[in-house]
Amino acid sequence: AVEQARADPRNRRFASLANAVLRRLAREKASHLTATHAVPVIPAWFFERLVEVYGEDHAHRIAEAQLVPAAIDLTVKSDAAGWAEKLGGRVLPTGSVRLPAGSGAIPSLDGFAVGEWWVQDAAASLPAKLFGDVRGLAIADLCAAPGGKTAQLAHAGARVTALDQSENRLKRLRSNLERLGLQAETARSNLLDFHPEILFDGVLLDAPCSSTGTIRRHPDVLWTKGPADIEKLARLQETLLRHALTLVKPGGRLVFSNCSLDPSEGEDVVERVLADSPDWRREPVDPADWPGLSEAISPGGAFRTTPAMLPAADGETGGLDGFYAVVLQRVG
Repeated sequence: AVEQARADPRNRRFASLANAVLRRLAREKASHLTATHAVPVIPAWFFERLVEVYGEDHAHRIAEAQLVPAAIDLTVKSDAAGWAEKLGGRVLPTGSVRLPAGSGAIPSLDGFAVGEWWVQDAAASLPAKLFGDVRGLAIADLCAAPGGKTAQLAHAGARVTALDQSENRLKRLRSNLERLGLQAETARSNLLDFHPEILFDGVLLDAPCSSTGTIRRHPDVLWTKGPADIEKLARLQETLLRHALTLVKPGGRLVFSNCSLDPSEGEDVVERVLADSPDWRREPVDPADWPGLSEAISPGGAFRTTPAMLPAADGETGGLDGFYAVVLQRVG
């Protein structure tokens, strides 16, 4: 830190101050570390909610996961084991490749420039996989940018329509698809204004949410949002989900997901919508199809991941984003 201060003409005069402060911290570290233990890792209102939903032990583990840098996971086009070996990582139960700590800049890694993989948290890769075999099917990815799930579906052989209301975000999506050598039709539209002439075989709605499942990467989320924000977002998700149902043909499926840890943005929304949608039913996820992920599958057959799951192996960080994902089928 002192050398960095000396290297910058604007900060050179602070080099001695930096040296003095840091040396004192080193001498008195025990007392300072003890004092920091009294600082809450997450706000009390949210911790209480975690205890209510997950129990006290799991709530503590979710909070503590925030203190460790998030792992970097890759979704690979093929040969996950081979890419794990090349990059020094390991294959997760999701099929993702988890990189070891300190792997370096992503664009410099083998396979990036030629589009063999893309960065995507292991939990974020689950919703698209819940469709199963999508070869030849027409799938709409709503709220699609930056395009990780679009890429999954396109690579799996689906005819994908990627929707987003932001042209800048769609530009990023198209750029990502170009690097990966994948194709999808893109459409700029507010979801509620989207009324296609032909219904889809499947729809993926990764809905806007409080993002509390991403606290390892964005710890500020819990301090900039409160219960009122979660309630407001849950109402928005319900509105979007009800419209998304109208886009699916009979016999088709809809995957609803978001990166919130709060069931009011997941299970509760789905309960209300299904209560007055007689042509729709849940399609439970079979734990037998997901070895190593049974902890993340709820009794009702939905995915509910948390940052406390998938513990670390040697030389890497553990955990994954908090995600909710459920499969719904139109049976009418």
